Amino acid sequence: MKRITYRIFIIAFAGLLLQSCLVAKDPKKPDIKAENLYRTQAIAADTLSMADMPWDKLFTDPVLQGHIKKGLQYNFDIRFAIQNIVAAEANLKQGKAGYFPTLSLGADWTHQELSKNSQFGRVISNSGGKTNVDQYQLTGTFAWEADIWGRIRSNKRALNATYLQTIAANQAVKTQVITDIASVYYQLLSLDAQLKVAQETLINRDQSIETILSLKDAGSVNEVGVKQTEAQKYTTELIIEDLKNNIVLLENTMSILLGEPAHSIERATFDASQLNPEIKLGLSSQLLRNRPDVVAAEFGLVNAFELTNVARSNFYPQIRITGTGGLQSIELKEWFSANSLFATFVSGLTQPLFNQRQIRTRYEVSKAQHEQAYIRFEQALITASKEVSDALANYGNETKKLTIREKQVDALTKAADYSDELLNYGMVNYLEVLTAKDNALNSQLQLIDNKYQQYLAIVNLYKALGGGWR
Repeated sequence: MKRITYRIFIIAFAGLLLQSCLVAKDPKKPDIKAENLYRTQAIAADTLSMADMPWDKLFTDPVLQGHIKKGLQYNFDIRFAIQNIVAAEANLKQGKAGYFPTLSLGADWTHQELSKNSQFGRVISNSGGKTNVDQYQLTGTFAWEADIWGRIRSNKRALNATYLQTIAANQAVKTQVITDIASVYYQLLSLDAQLKVAQETLINRDQSIETILSLKDAGSVNEVGVKQTEAQKYTTELIIEDLKNNIVLLENTMSILLGEPAHSIERATFDASQLNPEIKLGLSSQLLRNRPDVVAAEFGLVNAFELTNVARSNFYPQIRITGTGGLQSIELKEWFSANSLFATFVSGLTQPLFNQRQIRTRYEVSKAQHEQAYIRFEQALITASKEVSDALANYGNETKKLTIREKQVDALTKAADYSDELLNYGMVNYLEVLTAKDNALNSQLQLIDNKYQQYLAIVNLYKALGGGWR
């Protein structure tokens, strides 16, 4: 027994020494250029980026902060992503246990009834023996594989990369949820502001009808002018109804983001909820650590690389040590006696030769999947740079348009006021007045939308740079 145990330890020790002959390779950082990816004339002077700003420092509206906190706790996508992490962590624990041996225990009873007409049954029957046999067995089975070529190590690293990938994916979901809630919230505020303008305009439309009726009585305008003015009022009422409906639909969307049934959403006013952060891009290479989806793609690349190592190791022989021992007896009363002990130890080396090309196929497939993972990583980085460039362009465009739009609103509002006065003196016709008032209302609604689009560009830029998940 001591000699057998000694041999087992020698083989196990040799297996550990042979691990220095690993065929598994260590992963390398992907060779990809991450500089100057932003399409902008501005040159980053330092590494400061909006992405480093916590979300509650960017979105300072306390009502919005409350919604975001609730969304981070109850949003369905976040809860689903957390369970992905739990599952990946369980797989990682199993991967770490790959170095340990397996041990199983079993107890069984076997009853065998021999045919008296069979070769052994007839012999036993003629000699006066029993043709039925009971056997009682208690066994323990031990198995261990020496990780000579790094297969177990690579598999553990692949599972670790998958675990880290799910964490990065969860961070990406958090960023998405935060920015989605902020986007919908600011859009609700903008619709509230537009509704307020439309309702104030409706009051002016009622006054315009009273004015046009007085002018008709004075003979300055005819019935056509009255009906046109009434139609303008109805158009404003239609705008109000559409705005109210859009508000309800957006509140339903926000409710889903918060993980709740549809309900009205608490909010501040558009003027009170300002969003004017300092725009800082940092270096485009920072996307490699700031963007969770890029980080997840890089861990996916590591996972694919390690699985290629696993597939490569299958070409080489495996050393396994197995042992079985326990108690075995055909008499229940002697089951636990020393004479019932038995043991079997097997150590061996297995080298695959021909197996219908399965090993080579798995290796070639893993190489192709590794190349796909590299492409996905490169695509994630380039897509991230495109999103930053788009958000930056939209922000610049909406900022410039705001200045122009404010001048347009001022001019059209004054034109509408002047047209009312001139109509009283008969210096313009009613069509000019209607056109001036329609233009004034549309420009005011567009000014609010421009402001929302600027806020949306800021939110998208924050998300594109990789902010929100910290």
